[in-house]
Amino acid sequence: MGQRRRAREAALQILYALDVSRQQTLEALRAPWIEEMVPAAARDFTLALVRGAIEHRAEIDALIREWSEHWTLERIGVVERNILRLAIYELLYMPDIPPKVTINEAVELAKKYGDEEAFAFVNGILDRVSHELVQREAP
Repeated sequence: MGQRRRAREAALQILYALDVSRQQTLEALRAPWIEEMVPAAARDFTLALVRGAIEHRAEIDALIREWSEHWTLERIGVVERNILRLAIYELLYMPDIPPKVTINEAVELAKKYGDEEAFAFVNGILDRVSHELVQREAP
């Protein structure tokens, strides 16, 4: 498994824990368990994803609400919600990562950690987000 995939998995686990415990501030990243959980080689990318998802959470959540028809944010599973947060952060703020890579990685996380239908839901929303972003950037 590549370092970036490990980083994404660790970031998902951190966001999940913070979401469940209702700790949604950057101060939560100072917890000793986070340092122990994140592989050293993947630490910078992991923390960049978590910080970005936390710092831009309101904007990202608004986009999830906009693009997930007939689903409230609260109705989306905790795992799927946090996979979407990570991936949308990547799509919006990490232009060096190709959107197809981001979407594929998110789908793989959903297959591994989500329920059996999660990957299709995550793929559908991220595909829609990606296409919308391309349309917004086109002249």
